[in-house]
Amino acid sequence: MKKVAIFGNTGGGKSTLAKQLAEATGIPLHPLDKIKYLPGGEEVPHTEYLTTHAELLQQEQWIIDGFGCVPSAWERFAAADTLIYLDLPLFTHGMWVTKRLLKGLFVNPEGWPENSPILKGTLNSYRVLWLCHSKLTPRYRQFVTEAEISKQVHHLRSPDAIRAFLDDIQSQ
Repeated sequence: MKKVAIFGNTGGGKSTLAKQLAEATGIPLHPLDKIKYLPGGEEVPHTEYLTTHAELLQQEQWIIDGFGCVPSAWERFAAADTLIYLDLPLFTHGMWVTKRLLKGLFVNPEGWPENSPILKGTLNSYRVLWLCHSKLTPRYRQFVTEAEISKQVHHLRSPDAIRAFLDDIQSQ
C-alpha cells in the first residue's frame, strides 16, 4: 500500500477514514477538497487543480480522498495500487451529510478547507447524493470488481466494515 485512492458518495466518511489511515500508515494525506478549494470555499482554477493533482500522482506515496472531477478521478484510480471504495447505503450517506452539517456549525468538517461555507457545501452534498448514487455508484461497483485482478481493493459497505478495516491496518 503506497498509493491509495479513497472514493465513494458524499458523506460516506472518506475524509475521516483517510485521516485515520494516514495516521496509522505514515503515508502522506492529500484531501482533494483542500486542493480543489481555497479557504473560504472558492474553487481554484480548474487547470491549477489538474496540475496539482497530476503532480501528486507522480509522488512515491499518497493517500488521496475525494472526487475532484471525472477525468482526475479515473486517472487517480489507474495510478493507485490500493482502492478503498466506501459504498454505504444511500440513507447512511444522507444521515452522515446531516451529521456533518450539524457538527460543522461548531468545527470545520474533516478534509474541508478552513472557513468553507457549511450550508452551501451541505446543500451541494444533498444535490450530489442522488446523482452519484444513480450515475457513479454502478460504475464504481463494476470498476472495483474488475480492478481486484490488478490492485488491492477494499469495498467497504458498512460502518462496521470501515471499523474492521482500520482495526486490521492498525494491528499490522
